[in-house]
Amino acid sequence: MPVRGAGVHQAGGNSSASSTEGKHANMSSPPDNGHQQQSSNRCNHQSPNQNHRPQHVNGPGTQTLPIPIPDPPIQYTKLFINNEWHESCSGRKIPVYNPATGELLCEVEEADTKDIDKAVSSARAAFQMGSPWRSMDASHRGDLLNRLADLVERDRLLLATLESLDSGKVFLMAYFVDLMATIKTLRYYGGWADKIHGKTIPVDGAYFTYTRHEPIGVCGQIIPWNFPLMMFAWKIAPALCCGNTVVIKPAEQTPLSALHMAALIKEVGFPPGVVNVVPGYGQTAGCAIAHHMDIDKVAFTGSTAVGKLIQKAAGDSNLKRVTLELGGKNPNIVFADCDLEYAVEQAHSGLFFNQGQCCLAGSRVFVEEPIYKEFVRRSVEKARSKVLGNPLLPGVDQGPQIDQKQFDKIMELIESGKKEGAMLECGGSTWGQQGLFIQPTVFSNVTDDMRIAKEEIFGPVQQIMCFHSISEVIQRANATHYGLAAGVFTNDIDKALTVSSALQAGMVWVNCYNAMSVQCPFGGFKMSGNGRELGEYALQEYTEVKAVTIKISQKNS
Repeated sequence: MPVRGAGVHQAGGNSSASSTEGKHANMSSPPDNGHQQQSSNRCNHQSPNQNHRPQHVNGPGTQTLPIPIPDPPIQYTKLFINNEWHESCSGRKIPVYNPATGELLCEVEEADTKDIDKAVSSARAAFQMGSPWRSMDASHRGDLLNRLADLVERDRLLLATLESLDSGKVFLMAYFVDLMATIKTLRYYGGWADKIHGKTIPVDGAYFTYTRHEPIGVCGQIIPWNFPLMMFAWKIAPALCCGNTVVIKPAEQTPLSALHMAALIKEVGFPPGVVNVVPGYGQTAGCAIAHHMDIDKVAFTGSTAVGKLIQKAAGDSNLKRVTLELGGKNPNIVFADCDLEYAVEQAHSGLFFNQGQCCLAGSRVFVEEPIYKEFVRRSVEKARSKVLGNPLLPGVDQGPQIDQKQFDKIMELIESGKKEGAMLECGGSTWGQQGLFIQPTVFSNVTDDMRIAKEEIFGPVQQIMCFHSISEVIQRANATHYGLAAGVFTNDIDKALTVSSALQAGMVWVNCYNAMSVQCPFGGFKMSGNGRELGEYALQEYTEVKAVTIKISQKNS
């Protein structure tokens, strides 16, 4: 994963890597970590307690890579309601752990039903007609989002460190991928704020008719633990851009970056009640948001099982608007006429990115028969070269899984693959003496009826399957309840157009994978959810269209 045409050296403090940022728009393509890749029969590793020794690679155009803040201060652990910090009504707290070491990082206040009620009341008051928020110029809303992006840039090193600490995310991934996506999302929707408008409509009769695109109201938002900060921005930016108010619940495992963002929201000058941040558990705080009679819309990113519960809760309560970004079992189709080495690299990063904890993971790799064996061989070589260890250290490119529950689920599915007859090519075991690490795992000879080919694993487990014809692979790729994303690798444009049109997925990448951008809509078909995030399409999820018709004395067309 090199930074092409540049030497790299590590440095501390507020080191800049701005000249590399534009080269890494692909979510799964971070800058080089400054280590040499090695191939062997075992995964490379670094001890989680190894000293941080900056590495230097001399060359023209030498770039400086950031290093995390040692022992960063955790300043914000309370609920953020009405621009103030609150203890929970119950007095209960949520323990937050470092999954790389098992260390307790801190405890944060735990929101439950009463706290959600307080937050919703605050958001409702902020949304009342005549409030500072409702009276604000749309351009000023955009200014606030842009100023929030400025503060995220200022605190980028701290936020990336916090993100790595409580999620186990590789620090450089957090810095270059998650933080950059967060900043770009805030700026993108800051630009949209004063460009949301309706139309005039030439209706029959002596009438003047126009439409208004109005904010929905109070939006409940529930975000996952795999991309905590990026999902925070994906949710609040379009909602605020359109003039809504927000009650957002970060995942209980990863609340630290969201709480820091709450402090920045207050510092920027958003009026009280516009954004409320309430860490809590899904069964209590999440359930309260989904059922709340005074929440007008709920947006959720997470599992399909929980998405079903939220959809049902909306129907059982006030028929609130719902958008869902759910699971995926995404096909990645590799034809024999592709650039083989590039396809292997893209399939590898498309699966192992973020320890495999990604709804977009290309977890069903279909490879055409003439290149199947060579594709498997090269994929195993890449998997064995991965470096596991403390994600804060340089040279590490795979961190731990998020928690014991996910760890156990992944290991159980790996065992099912062995028992059902898939060929374990590498990995398949735990790694290290502490932390929730799993070796990069590759299975070949996988059939469509195996659990590992049907269930979302959400871990570093790649399944490689063989196919023989276009019609066969289209049928197999679509034979799933999911429909989030898909990939196609071929040098035949007719084949690329045919297959991409036939695939039942919200996003199809041709000769690339995880090529995400804030301007492009994100969302799935079937049980991968409904609605769209990102791009102009997301604005539709946060506005209501009102038609206004006025009787006039004389019509002039």
